[in-house]
Amino acid sequence: MQIDIMIVLAILWAHWVGDFILQSDWHAVNKSKSNWILLHHVGCYSIPLAALGFVMPVSIAWVVANAVLHAMTDYVTSRATSILWQKEQRHWFFVVIGFDQSVHFTCLFTTYLLLVV
Repeated sequence: MQIDIMIVLAILWAHWVGDFILQSDWHAVNKSKSNWILLHHVGCYSIPLAALGFVMPVSIAWVVANAVLHAMTDYVTSRATSILWQKEQRHWFFVVIGFDQSVHFTCLFTTYLLLVV
């Protein structure tokens, strides 16, 4: 199975919009402290993923699966980055951010292959 490069790019850009543009400072600072704020971030994050359905094949199952996986990932990584930032361990903070993004990409593309293609 393969994913067309245009679909890969669309998923990457939708992820960027959801995880960076639509994540407010309030989300970024507080999602490690409150599951409700984490879920609000995940809801905002999921909007661009769902919007991909207007330009390419996606499924509700894919959007929901990635919302759940995003919440699980951010539950762990936001807590880790919060501690690292407070301890001024910026190198490890960014290592965890990179890990977080790698997990998100793995989830997005693996679930696309399993649930859409």
